[in-house]
Amino acid sequence: MAYISSKNEKEKVISVHSAERWQRRDLELTNWLRSVKQRKRAKQTVWLGNIEVDAEMFPALVCLKRIQIQTEFSCAGVSPLDEPEDHSLYAYITMLASEKTDRFVQFAMERMRHRLLVTFEPSRKRYDLSSFFIGHNRSFCLLLQRCAETFARLEQDRTADSR
Repeated sequence: MAYISSKNEKEKVISVHSAERWQRRDLELTNWLRSVKQRKRAKQTVWLGNIEVDAEMFPALVCLKRIQIQTEFSCAGVSPLDEPEDHSLYAYITMLASEKTDRFVQFAMERMRHRLLVTFEPSRKRYDLSSFFIGHNRSFCLLLQRCAETFARLEQDRTADSR
């Protein structure tokens, strides 16, 4: 995934989504904002080293850390199953750009397709991967975990083959 710098270095959407999907996303957001939100349980968190992270995102973060993909921020996103006000609207993870991260992002886009929104912020050299729909936040966490685990195996095979 090559990037060519320009004077205008704003965040860029690099995943591809149809106009219909963007409209569905806007409608989902409008419906979410209008809905009554009831708290069913508190946000679930665990410790990853000295950083508190959402429990649903923990397995993916552990795997990404193990394969040395550096992350900065993450959130499991809102869910009807838990605290509706204590989360970001969309599940997301921020990753610092590197050759390995570039490969992972490309792999995740191929695997997660329409479920994944990817942006790149050139000035900070980082990616934001997020669920495309609010209603897919929990499955986003699971799919991201599976992508990270599969990518880790592929990277291990790739480095073994290059020896």
